[in-house]
Amino acid sequence: MTRLSVNLNKIAVLRNSRGGALPSVSAAAEVLLAAGVHGLTVHPRPDQRHVRAADVDALTTLLQEHNARGVDGGRVELNVEGNPFAPAVSGYPGLIELVRAARPDQVTFVPDSDSQITSDHGFDLSQPQPTLRALIAHCHDAGARVSLFVDADSKDVARAAEYGADRIEIYTGPFAAAVAAGAHGRALDDCLRVAEQARRAGLGINAGHDLDLDNLPILLAAISDIAEVSIGHALINDALYAGLMATASAYLSACARTR
Repeated sequence: MTRLSVNLNKIAVLRNSRGGALPSVSAAAEVLLAAGVHGLTVHPRPDQRHVRAADVDALTTLLQEHNARGVDGGRVELNVEGNPFAPAVSGYPGLIELVRAARPDQVTFVPDSDSQITSDHGFDLSQPQPTLRALIAHCHDAGARVSLFVDADSKDVARAAEYGADRIEIYTGPFAAAVAAGAHGRALDDCLRVAEQARRAGLGINAGHDLDLDNLPILLAAISDIAEVSIGHALINDALYAGLMATASAYLSACARTR
């Protein structure tokens, strides 16, 4: 079964828009844990627009306590996303330092910038990026596997393995847009090709961005060995109407029945 990791950034956006502590990122995480999700994802940025370093600390403690109880369903993982090249600023120590402190199960490198509303492209692996090797090694030293965010039409995925990455995460934004437009064949083919590149290179496959209950079954039926999907925006949108527990359960069912 494909594992579901829920991105908590949108909860933090609501909190930060008002100030104070509500809605609580940790309280939302507890509801998701009760629903049986397989992971929690956070993407702290230097501008601290949503999840912050303190949230990562709190979620690390929450998951340690949850996993220590041995709840049915297995270990729930923490996935920390971010740009490993972004400099440290006040309140944001940098991705590698966050990883050293939190020791998450997975780190996803994303080449985003503060000027982007959201992540909208993967690493250009057609150009050598040897610095990635040392950054990935730092994360391995902290006990985390590393996934690189890549575009579905990337043709150089094997370089991710050369740098020491364990997985790729397919950027599924264009695929989701194509499904919404009613013509997703070419976009899905791109996802299939990049997944095959990953398999040949010995890399695991994750996927994320704009996935929802309409397009997720299409993707998972086509690529049955996707290890994990990271979903935030659509899931939180659905939860506004159906509730967080019920919505998480619906996404878990979508992940399960496509196997």
